[in-house]
Amino acid sequence: MKAKDLDKIFDDGEVDINPYLDLSKAFRPGQELRRVNVDFPVWMIERMDQESSRLGVPRQSLIKVWIAERLEARKPSNNPIT
Repeated sequence: MKAKDLDKIFDDGEVDINPYLDLSKAFRPGQELRRVNVDFPVWMIERMDQESSRLGVPRQSLIKVWIAERLEARKPSNNPIT
């Protein structure tokens, strides 16, 4: 199938295009995983476990969300100072 034909099917929106795609090698740039090891004091692990239990999420998910929130808060703004 040519790209313009797939574009037309997609633009029309009446047919699911997933059967036309090979998603076996698809990836989201910047979302690749890399394992890191971090040592935490026991009291931090206990507090994280309490919070993850309260929220009903795994500890690893809690850590990822907290770090992502902190990094987003520290992200330089694109607004020029006026």
